[in-house]
Amino acid sequence: MNSIQWLQQWYHAQCNDTWEHQHGITIQSLDNPGWLVKIDLAGTPLQSLNMREVGKESHVNHKGIEGQHDWLHCTVKDGFFVGAGGPFSLLSICNVFRNWVEKKIGQ
Repeated sequence: MNSIQWLQQWYHAQCNDTWEHQHGITIQSLDNPGWLVKIDLAGTPLQSLNMREVGKESHVNHKGIEGQHDWLHCTVKDGFFVGAGGPFSLLSICNVFRNWVEKKIGQ
């Protein structure tokens, strides 16, 4: 199962007829271009845990063409996992979240 499928299962596991009414996951596009993923950690076992920032920048896109920026930055801030990255980084952002969760709570 890839990390996007895993994220769907993680989300479903948090839903308890209360959490999903006040918290959740937002995935949106950015205009530089790229992705922004915000995951509300309130009410989950992750809500008080820290995460080491993850980041990378590359000047080669996924097809190896110079001049394109492929970047990634993930952190936990103010009770949210926040991941941002280039247009081909959505799966990588989900991978970072999944790896952090599995390391911290073994889910």
